Amino acid sequence: MAWADEESTKPHIVVLPSPGMGHIIPLFQLAKRLVTHHRFRVSFLVVTTADPIPAAQTNLLRYTAVPSDLHVIDLPPVYVSDLLADVPPGLTPLCVMVEHSLRLNLRPVLLELSTRPTAIVIDLFCTQAFDICGELSIPVYSFFTASTVLMAFSLYLPTLDRETEGEFVDLPEPVQVPGCRPIRTEDLLDQVRIRKSDEYKWYFLHVSRLPKAAGIFTNTWKDFDPVPFLALKENPFFLNIPTPPVHPIGPLVKEEEPITESDKEILTWLDKQKPDSVLFVALGSGGTLSSKQLTELAFGLEHSQRHFILVGRTPNDASAMGAFYSAGGNEDDPKTYLPEGFVKRTEGVGLVVNSWAPQVAILSHASTGGFLSHCGWNSTLESMVHGVPMITWPLYAEQRMNATHLAEEVGVAMKTVVEPWNEVVGREEIERVVRMVMEGEEGKVIRKRAKELRDSARIALESGGSSGDSLARVVKAWKLEHDTK
Repeated sequence: MAWADEESTKPHIVVLPSPGMGHIIPLFQLAKRLVTHHRFRVSFLVVTTADPIPAAQTNLLRYTAVPSDLHVIDLPPVYVSDLLADVPPGLTPLCVMVEHSLRLNLRPVLLELSTRPTAIVIDLFCTQAFDICGELSIPVYSFFTASTVLMAFSLYLPTLDRETEGEFVDLPEPVQVPGCRPIRTEDLLDQVRIRKSDEYKWYFLHVSRLPKAAGIFTNTWKDFDPVPFLALKENPFFLNIPTPPVHPIGPLVKEEEPITESDKEILTWLDKQKPDSVLFVALGSGGTLSSKQLTELAFGLEHSQRHFILVGRTPNDASAMGAFYSAGGNEDDPKTYLPEGFVKRTEGVGLVVNSWAPQVAILSHASTGGFLSHCGWNSTLESMVHGVPMITWPLYAEQRMNATHLAEEVGVAMKTVVEPWNEVVGREEIERVVRMVMEGEEGKVIRKRAKELRDSARIALESGGSSGDSLARVVKAWKLEHDTK
């Protein structure tokens, strides 16, 4: 082994995300926090393939300020394109990439590090690390990058699988996760809808390994998810699995991002608008709409007569996550895929941005008063950190669960209503919900709640706050482990 612990007085942590900005962002923020707040050395491992690296990932890992003790290490690329030639975007290609990369690369890369890692933090889809790190006697912690509601469901899934016949989406009643609010079958995440699918098999494989973790980090805070936290801590079901210690350490979100010249133009436009007057419309790093739905969205925004920023993206009639592996790349001119004359007609009221926008800078701006979002967990947390109420527009994965949680339990969002006979959200419904959030009485209520949670999130991360202290307890244990070596 190449480890030489005497070379460093600082504990060394390895952080390993799976591909995709929804996974990379929160684990990268944890890595930075360990270095800047707790004086650790961190090696941040990045799974790569022969395909070009998405521009958004490069901007985050290479062009933002990175502390000197945080080292970004690209794992040697794996060549899996032949295996994925006919596989649609989703969990399966992600898991195939990770499986091949970790099987070939993780052990030798860990052994080449100059100092022995005190622990490794992985996200949910890197559980191959349990066996590899077990052989090297490195404790493995899981970072669950989605909601605590989904984590409770995921820990319950092996039992649900064992006790249920048929497909979960055909169950006559909602799924009752012990100690939690029932989950409607139509809100279940995509990966568990068809149990014989590869998507389900991969998801089941990874969540069934969660009990192997030395601990589970969650990117949230207790005031935001009190019911599932209490269930995980006190419900007999979770105590008997047994569930590893759960450490809420969030909300960990991007605090900064590179600002380009075109980004400056967006912020200059925002500077001219009234406080809380602009609706920000963005569907995450990978979300795409069908041509018909994008047309309805555009007309709904136009008819609402409310100021907006729309992040335009080439429509995809085959997949709602058509941009997942190309986040931040250049795309076609929005005028080529938005309704004819839309950009011209809404000039001054709306601003159309091509493909990617500085989301943190926009959400933190005083003029931003609402966020029409796909409800990915990173975007949800960024909205809450800046006190911005939401319109839910879930597209894939667990986003329908998030949308229901935000609207019905947390009270910070409005859901659009889709008629049973219609495959898209119509322009009239979009206009109605936009007006409601931006100027209606309901909008005032959820805006007040969002600003309360903004203050709660800030307190949680401080020293003495619930998340700050939760991470500090793990850090203390890691430092003790390092000092006894």
